[in-house]
Amino acid sequence: MTTIAIIGASGYAGATLAKLIATDDSLTLGGLYVSEASVDAGTPLSSLYPEMLGLVDQPLQGLSAEALQQLCQDHQGVCLATEHQVSATLVPTLLEAGLSVFDLSGGHRFKDAAIYPEYYGFEHPHPEHLLQAEYGLVDWYPHTLNKSKLIAVPGCYPTASLLALKPLQQAGLLAESAMPVINAVSGVSGAGRKAQLNTHFCQVSLTPYGVLGHRHQPEIETYLGHPVVFTPHLGNFKRGILATIVCQLKAGITDSEIAEAYAVYQGNAGVKLLPQGSWPKVDDVAGSDRCLLAWKFDAGKQTLVVASAIDNLMKGAASQALDCINIHFGHEVYS
Repeated sequence: MTTIAIIGASGYAGATLAKLIATDDSLTLGGLYVSEASVDAGTPLSSLYPEMLGLVDQPLQGLSAEALQQLCQDHQGVCLATEHQVSATLVPTLLEAGLSVFDLSGGHRFKDAAIYPEYYGFEHPHPEHLLQAEYGLVDWYPHTLNKSKLIAVPGCYPTASLLALKPLQQAGLLAESAMPVINAVSGVSGAGRKAQLNTHFCQVSLTPYGVLGHRHQPEIETYLGHPVVFTPHLGNFKRGILATIVCQLKAGITDSEIAEAYAVYQGNAGVKLLPQGSWPKVDDVAGSDRCLLAWKFDAGKQTLVVASAIDNLMKGAASQALDCINIHFGHEVYS
């Protein structure tokens, strides 16, 4: 059995991942950690999330220097559900101890360190580790996940967007002179567990944010290989993402060519195409580890609309991290 620790286990993504690991027959849930000064230190995770009573009752441990040393001795892998800069700081110690690291933050998603001051607001402290990280978009890169001990789990918006767009790009269908326009709405859980006025439920109304400057835009462009316009929105629901994407296709493209491009997901348990005329909604994916896709093409305008729905805490974070762990350690073959 492979023992996995979680740093940042009190947050929504970390707690969801703890539950998934605890119920996975190939894995053992190890230590659960929060920052040393956290008010949650010493509290059983099931006290914060009562649905985990009897399932994940381990206490959250403050990550002192001694606790970090013990973590490195007792585990084969560690998941970082932390702030971006925190994960960037912790990774060298964890790798030196021989652990496999699965980073759910944005701390290692780019090879180019110059992206961090521009989009994340800090200079990356260890740019040498960016070059060895593998991007954990499991539906496209499963065979790379055993090549490095550092796996960058993709962001939630990029997961929804890339799963919709990569079949088109790989098939050469996107018009080179036009940028796909991605309008995506996320539930408030995407902002994390920490209380903030702008994510207080009574304050939330459907609104765009991070316009023409959100950190997920360069992530989408990097792994799509094509420029996009990305506009995230905050919706007044708890969890889920719905991305509606408008694409200009090359002249002469047909419905059958689009269908053939999306056939790449045939037999894939993690991505499903809805029947023509049906469109996904966030309730269809809340709590699930699937992405639901649907599309419609206007041949006269060579314009394609694609809708992509995922659960931001599952396919957009925890369940994708779980797939990365199992593929990396050879416990299952992703299909």
